[in-house]
Amino acid sequence: MTRTVGLNESDESVLSSADQAVVVASGLLSRCAFPPVGSPVVCAVSGGADSVALLTLAVGFGLDVSVVHVDHGLRSESGSDAAFVAELCDRWGVSLVVERLCLHAGPNLEARARSARYGVLPLGVLTGHTADDLAETMLLNLMRGAGLDGLSPMRARVGGPLRPLLGIRRTETVALCAALGVTVVDDAMNHDDRFRRVRVRRDLIPLLDDIAARDVVAVLARQGGVLAEDAAFVDSLSLAIDPTDAKAVASAPMPLAGRAVRRWLSDAGVTEGPVASVALVERVLHVARGEGTGADLVGGWRVQRTAQRLRLVRR
Repeated sequence: MTRTVGLNESDESVLSSADQAVVVASGLLSRCAFPPVGSPVVCAVSGGADSVALLTLAVGFGLDVSVVHVDHGLRSESGSDAAFVAELCDRWGVSLVVERLCLHAGPNLEARARSARYGVLPLGVLTGHTADDLAETMLLNLMRGAGLDGLSPMRARVGGPLRPLLGIRRTETVALCAALGVTVVDDAMNHDDRFRRVRVRRDLIPLLDDIAARDVVAVLARQGGVLAEDAAFVDSLSLAIDPTDAKAVASAPMPLAGRAVRRWLSDAGVTEGPVASVALVERVLHVARGEGTGADLVGGWRVQRTAQRLRLVRR
């Protein structure tokens, strides 16, 4: 990984009066969940329409904006993406940090790229995820067999990324960029059938729209918000359960025991975030209930019970 820092001459994050007029006319600011005006924020900007809209709206809202761009090193033209983002930052008077990774094609590329990307992004970074991303993630998690967390994804977590554009649609970010006269980066990987998200976006959601005769993304986004509130409430109750105490886990109501186990697996690094599959959680509960002394999990991890205590070991 190499790190390149570029600072432009201006210390102020400002749009031209014409650009500001376009932002105001778009009517999107009222649906953005930004921190208070003047707050210092870091925006992750890839150069695509969503992240360019994020940068534009953050500056237009009056935040103290800086930008980080992650070059995954997967495409020969990725250097031009960084140059485009640099020009954009110069145009709007914000500083830029370029983080360069060295990833290689192969299995689980999406997951590896996401993990590496968030490994170099700062805590609390703002990302350009929209309502469409939220809906796609819900469907992907549903296919994985994830529990409540999987159906209430992209919730704000302490130190995690912030997603202020979840109230906005992808078509709106594209329209905003077009109105600004910005020709955004079109990553060919976003059209690659090898990635499930591409198939969900291109094939599944239009099919669901047709079957339901309605805009399914809007329905899923609303449902995700409701489930996120439910998940936060159950989370608060599950904090009273020690996930290493087999007896406490086995005797707790299933929803609370499952939440405690998911948090434990996430904190230990067994799962990436709290979205563990129902089957994985059930293996831990199986051991907690005394129906086995141990069980294999994922990635070489195993849960074991000794003297009514649960522990995670990795082979």
